[in-house]
Amino acid sequence: MHCFLLLLLATTCFFSLHLCLALDSLTFTKPIKDSETLVSQGGRFRFGFFSTIKSKNKYVGIWFSDVSPQTVVWVANKNTPISDSYGVISISNDGNLMVTNGLGQVFWSSNVSAPLVANASKARLMDSGNLVLQGNNGETLWESFNYPSDTFLPGMKLGKDSKAGENRKITSWKSLDNPSPGSYSFGISPLKFPELYIWEKELPKWRTGPWNGQAFIGSRRNPRKRFKGFNLEKDNQGKMLLSYEESSLMFHFKLEPEGVLHEKAWNKEKQEWSSGPDVPGPPCNSYGKCGEFGICSFNETVPCKCVKGFVPKNQTEWSGENWRSGCVRKEPLHCDRGSNNNWIKRDVFMKLEMIKVPISVEFSEANENGCEKTCVDDCNCTAYAFNDVNGCMLWRRSLLDLQDYMRNGIALYIRVASSSAVSSKQTHTHIVKISIGIAVALVGIALSVLSVFIWLRFAKRRGKNRNARLVFQMIEASSTVSNVSGSIFLNQPKLEELPLFEFQMLATATDNFALTNKLGQGGFGVVYKGKLQEGQEIAVKRLSQDSGQGLEELMNEVIVISKLQHRNLVKLLGCCIEGEERMLVYEFMPKKSLDHYLFGQQEQTLLDWKTRFNIINGICRGLVYLHRDSRLRIIHRDLKVSNILLDEHMNPKISDFGLAKIFHINEDEANTSRVIGTYGYMSPEYAMRGLFSEKSDVFSLGVIILEIVSGRKNSSFFNDDKNMHLLDYAWKLWNDGEATALADPRIYDKSFENEIRRCVHIGLLCVQDHSNDRPCVSTVISMLGSENIDLPEPKQPAFVAKWDAEKRASFNDVSVTAVSGR
Repeated sequence: MHCFLLLLLATTCFFSLHLCLALDSLTFTKPIKDSETLVSQGGRFRFGFFSTIKSKNKYVGIWFSDVSPQTVVWVANKNTPISDSYGVISISNDGNLMVTNGLGQVFWSSNVSAPLVANASKARLMDSGNLVLQGNNGETLWESFNYPSDTFLPGMKLGKDSKAGENRKITSWKSLDNPSPGSYSFGISPLKFPELYIWEKELPKWRTGPWNGQAFIGSRRNPRKRFKGFNLEKDNQGKMLLSYEESSLMFHFKLEPEGVLHEKAWNKEKQEWSSGPDVPGPPCNSYGKCGEFGICSFNETVPCKCVKGFVPKNQTEWSGENWRSGCVRKEPLHCDRGSNNNWIKRDVFMKLEMIKVPISVEFSEANENGCEKTCVDDCNCTAYAFNDVNGCMLWRRSLLDLQDYMRNGIALYIRVASSSAVSSKQTHTHIVKISIGIAVALVGIALSVLSVFIWLRFAKRRGKNRNARLVFQMIEASSTVSNVSGSIFLNQPKLEELPLFEFQMLATATDNFALTNKLGQGGFGVVYKGKLQEGQEIAVKRLSQDSGQGLEELMNEVIVISKLQHRNLVKLLGCCIEGEERMLVYEFMPKKSLDHYLFGQQEQTLLDWKTRFNIINGICRGLVYLHRDSRLRIIHRDLKVSNILLDEHMNPKISDFGLAKIFHINEDEANTSRVIGTYGYMSPEYAMRGLFSEKSDVFSLGVIILEIVSGRKNSSFFNDDKNMHLLDYAWKLWNDGEATALADPRIYDKSFENEIRRCVHIGLLCVQDHSNDRPCVSTVISMLGSENIDLPEPKQPAFVAKWDAEKRASFNDVSVTAVSGR
């Protein structure tokens, strides 16, 4: 009798997996078919095949158990649906979890690269909704939480894992019936103080504001009572993972195909999902809706308004409820005009309450009392805020994505011109001692009297900018630039014809020097892209007020480049000098600088060999003009790839003449006690003894030629064992008879082998140790243009095998010059 019962039980187990097997797991010997599912131990989730409402395709996924309508939280084969009903989910021979169709074709795999054993692997569905592939000892080999779909579940972690190295996000479905990746993603932006973002094709659509350790500053959401909030894990290796806790686990965030994030909790009484506030929600439903310096308000009929002290940039667009163009200042900041010591017109800080802080926050170590002063003392600081968790927060230039009346918002102080402030209740001014104010006022009176005297003396000068032009000429007269060039300008027409731009015109053209218009930055300051009212695009080079360089370099560049006209030199359009503001205005070069293409990973393929060869020729033609063909003899002294700009046809133009020197007709060499330039491009006689000549520029040209050929920076280490500099490497290849091996492999073409070898040869001739051995630039052009010219054998380049930081420092120890690297 007992034997009969055991046999009956065994037979029943054989035909009923649901009774005898663990319902939450599958193994190598126990796969699941199209009609079967796994159920987590607590019964919250199911795993198996499913179809969407309007599609007959079969997908493998995880969904909430016993919830109608079916709510899928994870999909395996989102891009490769199965069209038949014979699919199988199993453990493969290599131990991976895989999905196959009726023909045995693999449609998806967990794809664990480490060697696994089939019999030792098991896939288990957890009560959290996480599908885990486990090894023989229960260790986790793979888990679905690391590959999220469109749903953020409790216990799941989004963000950057230092081991994985990727930023984990959830991604919307393409449509309600198509789980393939759509246009929207949601995740964490791994900044110092991270924020949650919704992206539309990598462009921001919505953001929370920065994390303050407990919540996101600027979030409007009112968490449910049982919702315990977010947790953020961070370390010094780049780990930044965000998760949240929820007691019932019947809760999730879902990113819909239209880009809206829903917060959903299961209502047992109504047997339906109840939703929290949608993100983003109307009316401030998109990132930067009101543009720069515009505030979006949830409690107003018209959501967008300008910060006080600002007006719409385009009133017509604003009247049509298109607010993207944003706002501009009614009046320029007094700090921007350079007279920030004038206590009468000092800029003030206007307080805005309960604000979602704008993008691009910077953090300072200043305490609460010092935070205001840090911003006040920096004319580039547009706004500041302080709270106990984040400390001192600063913003520079434009403010974007402002919202008010935020539940977790903070007080934000925005810099405005004093005349734009409405009342003392809306301002937060910097306190200035009365004694200092009186002293400054007296200085202001004295300057006013002096200005009247100067104006009377030069009243006959024409032009609406004559006061600025007068300041310009006074600076020129006192500048050391005049001493450098001697009497060369005494009989030359001064710079009367050089256009002077008003500060406000350039501020408007560059959107108040917005960060989005920043083209680059050097020792001089920042260069911005701008657009004049008539539509002309310009580049504005703005002197940084705390720059070690400045007035002398600016005046030098104006005097030099205003007298030069050549297709391979950047054209100077004018300048601006108002108060302490000093700016140069150039023609805009749409293709940026040469280093962007040579050393930028994404741009290298745009420079084929023919283009590179043409660029080398163009640089040489520009240098010949500087050295021999212009009215002046100019030594550039800071020639490098970042100072070679490219126009729309990829023609090179030499720029940045701030360090240029002008030679007399009978002068071939000069000496300076102030060596300024860029390490790697400076000739040895200039770096160590302060001697410069045409051959100094030729040395720099040789380095540039070798960089263009190789596509590598001059400081690149080509051989870690020998710590090689570019010149070392080129010299070694030349001696080994393998000069063409220096060529960038991405553009190497055997048909150009002779040109490449010739360019390497010329480059090595230009970087020879002794200046007399180097060819002049006109000779270089002849060498490039004819294969019939026999070139001399190059001698050992300068600095070979000794270009390292320690020996560079030794140059200063033995030199009488003051070396300043850039």
